[in-house]
Amino acid sequence: MLKFIFSLSLVCISLLGNAQTKDTAKVMYPERYGLRVGVDLHKIARSFYEKDYRGFEVVGDYRLTKRFYIAGEIGNEDKTVDDDRLNFTTKGTYFKVGFDYNSFENWLDMENMIYAGMRYGVSSFSQTLNSYTIYDPTNYYGENTIISGAEFDGLNASWLEVVGGIKAELFNNLYMGFSVRLNYLVSNKKPDNFDNLFIPGYNRTYDGKFGAGFNYTLSYFIPIYKKNKTTTEKK
Repeated sequence: MLKFIFSLSLVCISLLGNAQTKDTAKVMYPERYGLRVGVDLHKIARSFYEKDYRGFEVVGDYRLTKRFYIAGEIGNEDKTVDDDRLNFTTKGTYFKVGFDYNSFENWLDMENMIYAGMRYGVSSFSQTLNSYTIYDPTNYYGENTIISGAEFDGLNASWLEVVGGIKAELFNNLYMGFSVRLNYLVSNKKPDNFDNLFIPGYNRTYDGKFGAGFNYTLSYFIPIYKKNKTTTEKK
């Protein structure tokens, strides 16, 4: 009797397993791998509404695995800063390279991103001290503005960035993105008797070795090859 009950139990388990198998099916769909290239819309817009600024940045990423992407940015900035005590102009180019990790679990063939990553940035630039103001006790107003025009060439800096952001597909292969960046200055070649108060690609340096930035991007995905991914779906 016990043997019969045990055999019947095995049959029931087998039938249940077969029923569950029939209710699910394996589906294969292609995952695309390729290059995504775009521009920073914020720098373009800022060049129009801020008279003392000109900037342009190209962004890109290449998908290596399901989660990891090689990513980078290259650009240039020309900015004049007019503070209470000095007026200076910074011009230069920069390059950043690193990786992004996509933590978003896409449905089927979607390719959106919620990501975190890192960059190593390098900038080459020049500074022009246009004018500066010093205290002058012989002046009725107590201040004296000196027109300088001194130029400092061959400057450079490097830094690390921690990046977090999103990228969402608007239309077929066209993506809108936003990212925030926290920067740590690694090296900074300063001119004699002056300081690098603004570094292209890094932003302001008034807070010591730490800085921050962000970008809005519009990019286009260029598929290069595909890999098949298998998922299980209910019928």
